[in-house]
Amino acid sequence: MILKLLFWLVFITGLLFGLDRWLLFMEGRGWIYYRKKKPNSSALSNACLEVQKLLEPSKKYVVQIKKDEKRDQQKAGDLPNEPEVPNPAEQIDESR
Repeated sequence: MILKLLFWLVFITGLLFGLDRWLLFMEGRGWIYYRKKKPNSSALSNACLEVQKLLEPSKKYVVQIKKDEKRDQQKAGDLPNEPEVPNPAEQIDESR
């Protein structure tokens, strides 16, 4: 009975250690946030503001002000410009 309990204790400890190492490996690749790296809070707060905008339309101005501030910072040169995504509707096939 003691050997069986000891076996399961060692097995579960090894399994948890292996899971921890695997999660740290995935975090090192940038796939997840686990223990060493912390997620960017601005992305989460922007998502929450968008949800709040849907639930409470009177709070929409907060989201607009944040977007205006970011645009003003980009114009002032404080933030790097985001790459423009081409609009496929505007692309014309000139080979015809």
